[in-house]
Parts: sequence; C-alpha cells; structure tokens
Amino acid sequence: MSEAMDNGPALEIRDLVKTFGDFTAVDHVSFQVKKGEIFGFLGPNGAGKSTVIRMLCGLLTPTSGWGFVAGFDVTKNPEEIRKNIGYMSQKFSLYDDLAVEENIDFFSRIYSVPKHLRAERKEYVLRMAGLIDRRTTVTKLLAGGWKQRLALGCAIVHSPRILFLDEPTSGVDPIARRSFWDLIYQLAEGGQTILVTTHYMDEAEYCNRLALIYRGKLIALGVPDALKRDLHSHKLLQLETSDLLGTMRALEKQSGILDVAVFGAGLHVNVAELAPGIEQIRKLLEQAHIHIKRLEPIQPTMEDVFVGLIEAEELKNP
Repeated sequence: MSEAMDNGPALEIRDLVKTFGDFTAVDHVSFQVKKGEIFGFLGPNGAGKSTVIRMLCGLLTPTSGWGFVAGFDVTKNPEEIRKNIGYMSQKFSLYDDLAVEENIDFFSRIYSVPKHLRAERKEYVLRMAGLIDRRTTVTKLLAGGWKQRLALGCAIVHSPRILFLDEPTSGVDPIARRSFWDLIYQLAEGGQTILVTTHYMDEAEYCNRLALIYRGKLIALGVPDALKRDLHSHKLLQLETSDLLGTMRALEKQSGILDVAVFGAGLHVNVAELAPGIEQIRKLLEQAHIHIKRLEPIQPTMEDVFVGLIEAEELKNP
C-alpha cells in the first residue's frame, strides 16, 4: 500500500470532468472518502453516478480534473487501482452453473490471490457470507439474497482496501437487504472503505456520509442527519385529504407553501412557517370543500431530502 493511502483519504477526486463529444456527463465533481467509511453515492438514472465510478475504477479516463484511489492516480495508474479495489454490480455477475466454492475459486484466480492464500481466503468468504453449508450448491439454485452474499464475497476475496457496490440490493427482499447491510457494516468495521450506490432511500440512512449527483453536478454532500436538518429549515407537514389531486391544485403556487409532493397515500408539504402554514392550508382546503384527514408536522426522510434538493436544482437551472 502506498504512503499516500496510509496518510490520506481512501479516495479523493477534485474537479473531475468527463465529456462525450458535446455532452458533459460529469461536471467538476469533488469529494473524498475516509478510510473505513460507508459513503453513499446517490442520484437518479443518468445523473452521472456510473461514469464517476468507472473513472474511479480506472475504466474511464477523465477529461480533466484529478483523483486518487488507494493512493494511485486515476489517470496514470489504472492497473494499480484495479488491484486494490473490489467491485459488485447491481446485476448478478457470477457463474450460475458453478458451485458456490467454484465461483470463489475462479475469482481468486482472476484477482491473482497468491496460491498459498486461496484456501484461507475461500474459507473467510464462506464464513463471512454464511455460505459454509451451501459451498457445494450450484449457484443458480441460491435465493436472490444468498446470490448477493456470494457476489459480495467474490468481490472481496482478494482483500481490497476499497469496495464499490453499485445498487447491490436491487431486487432483493427487505429482510435480505437488511442482512446484506449487516455484512457491509462488518466490512467497514474491519477497515474496508465502501462506496455504495442505492435507489432505496432507507438504505441511504445507513451510510456515514452521502453525496447527491444530478445532471453531472454534485448538489449535496454531508451526513444524513445534517442533510435532513438543512431541509428542515423549512417546515414539513404530512397531509392526507379526501381529494389528493384537488389538494395539490389548491396548494400549488401559494405564497408560503414551498413544495407539495406525493408521499404514500398522502402529501408532504413544505411550508416557510409552521403555524401560519397549517392555518393557510386549512383555509384553502375549506374553501375548496376538501376534507382534511390528517395534517401534522413531521421529520423529513431521506426521500424528502432527495426530492427537495433535485427540485431546488431544477428551479435554479431549468
């Protein structure tokens, strides 16, 4: 491991840009990830997440800017970077016709694990993933959650310092997702650095810090609670009525009502001031002959943060 990795962050990028012809996929993105941190990288489809990750993995050369991963320059040392990282994609990428331990053996060779360490690393992966009793099971017979555990194990068989997880729990049931995150916590506690993308906003809460990218630009960076507090500078209300669409029409473009978004069977309403906002909503809906079932202040969720930040960005740059 390089001296830079010992003394600095696990990875850092500064003013990273990637263009494809006239299209700017990544626009001056900067952040760093600490060693042992679980760092969430969020953004809607097409926002630039995958492009950033491909540059960090040494698979794409930046147009401009700089970055270091595990102490190695992303433009000068892509081969060294690939030796020091593990990668798991949202699409299951192992071999269905091989047994569990045969997949681990295969990836041990792919990642050039020294021969004298392969047996030890295989046993570690099997224990970590809870697959010891399934070691001879053909992979295609595993349930989705167990397949994800195996894919994670194969991504770390070479003991990478940094792990990239690209929507690793996509399509997995909630119990298996929670179990998978227990494994992520174990790896981080063991010193591995983890950058994870997810479209599940409840999973974003599990990360130490979050970055949100939109239209190629980084629009938010911080710990989940701080991002929610920033949103809570405005007041958030849960509103349920007898007429959802009629309620939205009655509230839209009203002074003091900053945002209205569908959330479950009701609405989340951002207001500038709590008491005046509640009174204003009551009067507007009374005039529209809409019955209020529920109207009360609530704490924002990460989904509220995600939607609010993107809507604010669209207002600034339509």
